[in-house]
Amino acid sequence: MGNNAKVWIDLDNSPHVPFFAPIIAELERRGYRVWVTARDRFQVHELAAMHKIPHIMVGRDYGKNKFIKVPGLLYRAFQLLPLVRAERPTIALSHGSRSQVIAAKIAGAATVVMLDYEYVNLAFPIFSLDNIFMPDAIPERAITASCNHIWRYPGIKEDVYVPGFQPTEDILLQLGITPDRIVVTMRPPATNAHYHNVKSELLFSGVISLVAETPDTVIVMLPRNEKQSREIKGTWRGLLDTRNLIIPEKAVHGLNLTWHSDLVVSGGGTMVREAAALGVPAYSVFGGETGGVDRHLARTGRLKLIANSADIATTIKLEKRKRQNDAVRSGITLNSIVDQLEEVIELQK
Repeated sequence: MGNNAKVWIDLDNSPHVPFFAPIIAELERRGYRVWVTARDRFQVHELAAMHKIPHIMVGRDYGKNKFIKVPGLLYRAFQLLPLVRAERPTIALSHGSRSQVIAAKIAGAATVVMLDYEYVNLAFPIFSLDNIFMPDAIPERAITASCNHIWRYPGIKEDVYVPGFQPTEDILLQLGITPDRIVVTMRPPATNAHYHNVKSELLFSGVISLVAETPDTVIVMLPRNEKQSREIKGTWRGLLDTRNLIIPEKAVHGLNLTWHSDLVVSGGGTMVREAAALGVPAYSVFGGETGGVDRHLARTGRLKLIANSADIATTIKLEKRKRQNDAVRSGITLNSIVDQLEEVIELQK
């Protein structure tokens, strides 16, 4: 198909932007045309602009309430449909965008859904998925969604873009943090996700309390949305007033912040895996079912799983770390994914 093939990528959430940026670049290097849409939620638009990805904004976030969320996702699918029919992509690629899958199926484009957490609900009552791409660390038997082809790739999702990262020295200065402080970057649990567990929030609050009681520490908090930002500002106003807790006013380069942190604590998700990929001490307070990727990272010592309040004091080490830019500079994961995407494209001939 060569240059006649077009890949449609839908950026459905903020972590998808840095992930797809090198995939887009590699697809274009190989001669494919790429068309990108994005959902107006969290900081997707700002991050896409930061990564210089041309994109069309379609739809918004519809929250956690399923009686609003499900109609909202269907509405976005029908917003996408006329654009998809005009662009006529060969394949539709996303990291779990349900709206994209629906629109692509109606328009007749083959779907490729990437995932790195096997307990996410990908079931569609009307049709099966064409292709699922996932890390080797996830057992194939864990996938319950109806799917025609399951593809596996080496490493983890974060290995796609971490090898290309180069740190810059300006981020802590921009945030007003002096070099002597122990920098703890924190990201709250994904309270809007269907797999959210309230245990995550209790553990997360426990970590904030521990850090607040430790001298020479500063928390850089990265809320997932405005609601979380308001709640944190209300609950931890004293720490904000003393600058022991900082919420950046605009989107920051997540990898650069992680690199300059002494440790990272998150309610699961991309940020702790980015820290693990960079060799930064990473702690997950995710209270839901532990996925295959996190189990793999825990087994290899790259991620600490905080299971209860006792673990907070005994496991988390609040200390300065020696920063060495020793991330593995390998393109194996990226090339494997794009090679497999080419196979999927070839199957559409």
